[in-house]
Amino acid sequence: MRPWRVRPSDEAAARRLATAAGLRQLTARILVGRGLADAGAVARFLTPRLADLRPPDGMADLDRALARLVRVVEGHERIGVFGDYDVDGVTSAAVLTTTLRALGADVVPRVASRESGYGLSPAQAQRFIDDGCRVVVTGDCGTSDHDALALCRDSHVDTIVIDHHQVPSGPTAAFALINPHRPDDAFPFKGLASCGVAFYIAAALRTRLRATGHALAEAFDPRSLLDLVALGTLADLVPLVDENRILVTAGLRELAAIRRPGIRALMRVAELEPGAPLSTTDVTFRMTPRLNAAGRLGEAQLSLDLLLAKDDAEAERLATSLNEVNSERQKIQEQVWTDAMKEADGHAESAAVVVGAEGWHHGVVGIVAAKLVERFRRPAVVVGFKEGQGRGSARTVGGFDLYRALHGCAGHLTVYGGHAAAAGMSVTMDSFSAFREAFVAAAREHFAGVTDSPDVEVDAETELGELDLAQAEEIGRLAPFGVSNAEPLFAIPGVVAHTTRVVGKGHLQMTVGTLPGSAQTVDAIAFGMGDRDPGEGSALHLIGTAEVDSFRGYRRTRLKVRHLLRATP
Repeated sequence: MRPWRVRPSDEAAARRLATAAGLRQLTARILVGRGLADAGAVARFLTPRLADLRPPDGMADLDRALARLVRVVEGHERIGVFGDYDVDGVTSAAVLTTTLRALGADVVPRVASRESGYGLSPAQAQRFIDDGCRVVVTGDCGTSDHDALALCRDSHVDTIVIDHHQVPSGPTAAFALINPHRPDDAFPFKGLASCGVAFYIAAALRTRLRATGHALAEAFDPRSLLDLVALGTLADLVPLVDENRILVTAGLRELAAIRRPGIRALMRVAELEPGAPLSTTDVTFRMTPRLNAAGRLGEAQLSLDLLLAKDDAEAERLATSLNEVNSERQKIQEQVWTDAMKEADGHAESAAVVVGAEGWHHGVVGIVAAKLVERFRRPAVVVGFKEGQGRGSARTVGGFDLYRALHGCAGHLTVYGGHAAAAGMSVTMDSFSAFREAFVAAAREHFAGVTDSPDVEVDAETELGELDLAQAEEIGRLAPFGVSNAEPLFAIPGVVAHTTRVVGKGHLQMTVGTLPGSAQTVDAIAFGMGDRDPGEGSALHLIGTAEVDSFRGYRRTRLKVRHLLRATP
C-alpha cells in the first residue's frame, strides 16, 4: 500500500469545472475535493474581493454597541481599549485604538499580561475606572470575565465585549456582547477572529459617523486596518474561508505596502524584503511569532505599542526590543520541546499526547503543543507548572473539538477556554493525572472506529511533468493557505534525485527528474530535512506542492517537499 491516501474527488465534476472555469484538470480536482464545484463560487474563491464581504446584518448587539461608540466620539468621553496578550488580542486592540483615535476619541489602550492571566481582570478594570474611562471595549476576551464586567457596570462604566470564544450560558454584565457564537447571533459566518469582528465594527462606526457629518470620518479609511486584521487572523488558527479569506487576501496586500511604521520595523527584524509579495508563511513564521513573543515571556504591551508607533524611530526601538525577546523565547522553547519530547515518547501510542512538568514556561506551551501534533498527528496538551499550579495549551488534529473535550474534563480543571482548534486551561499538579486520563479517553472515543490508513492525505497523485510553471501559478491562486484551506499536497511517485546538497540552516536542496540522467529536472527544497539527504541517484517518492520561484526575474517551478520517502523496488 502506498504511504499516502488521495482525498476523494468527483472526477466528472472536476472535468466540468475545468471547462467552465478555464482551469487545469488538476486544479479543478483540488477545488472539487474541497467542496467547490460551482463555477460561480470558484470564481469568487479565486478572486476574493472586499465588495463580497457580507454586511454585518444580524450581529447581536451591534446596533447597541455602535450607538454607544458614537456617543463616545461625539461626547469626547474617555474610552479604554483592552486586548488579550496573543496576536489576535493585540491586533484587535490596535484596530480599535487606531479607529477611535482617527475619529477623534480619547483612548487608553492596554493589553493583558500573561502573569496576570487571560482576559480582563478586576484589577485591570479598576485601572480603567481610575483613569476616568466611561466605556471599556475588550478585544479577544471579556465573554467570560464576569467579575470585571460586573465591577465596571457597578461603577457606571459601560463595557463592549468583542470576542470569538465560546459563550457560557447565563446573563452577562456587559453593555454589549458582540460574539459570533452567541446563540442569537445571526451573522452567517462564525469563523471570524476577534480582529475580524473589530474590523467590522470599525467600518460600521465610520459609516454611522459619516452619516452624521462627523468631520474626521470622511478621511478615515477602514481598509488601512487590514494589515492588522491579516496578522491577527493568520495567527489565531481560524478557517481561511469566506470572510476570512477575503480579509486576509486584502490584508496581505496592505502588509506588503508597509504603510505603518510598526510594520516596516517588524519586517526589518524579520528579514523580509520590502516591496516583495507576502505569503501566509512569511506572516505566520516570521512576523507573528515576534509579536507573540512579548506576550509569551512578559508584557504584550510592547507589541501593541509597536503596532501603534507614530514614527519610524519609535518603531525601530520597539521592534529591536521585541526581536530580543523573541530570541529568548526561542531558547526557552527549544529546551521545553526537548523535555516534552522525552515525556511524549512514553505516551506516543495514546489517542492524545498530554504532557506537563514543573518549570516549563507557560508562555511556550502552545507552540510545543502544536509541534507535538505535527510530530505525532494526534491532539496534544502541554502544561507548564509553577509550584504545583499549571497553565497549559491544547492543539488538535482530525476534527477533535478541543473546547468540547475540555468541557467534558471540567471537573479536573481550574479554568478553561478557547475554541475547537486551540484552547487553554489551568490545572493543579494533583489533578493532572486525572485530567490526562479524561482527555485521552475523550480522544479515544472520538477516534474510535477510524480504520488504520496512511498518515498523509494528498489532493492528487501526479507526475512530475504535470507540475509545470502554469500549474504552479494556478496552485498559487488558491492562496492564502491555512486552516480549512491547506496548501495542496501531491504525491509524486518514482522520481530520481539528480543532485542533493544541504543549504542554510539544515535545509535539503535537490534537483529531481523522472529518469537518471534526464535533461528535464525540477528544483526541490525540503525545509529542515538536511539530515535526510538521500544522495544522488536515489529513487524517491515525494509528497509536497509546486510553487513559483522567482530569481533575478526568471520564474520557474520549484517543489516544496513535505515528505521524502525512499522508493522500494
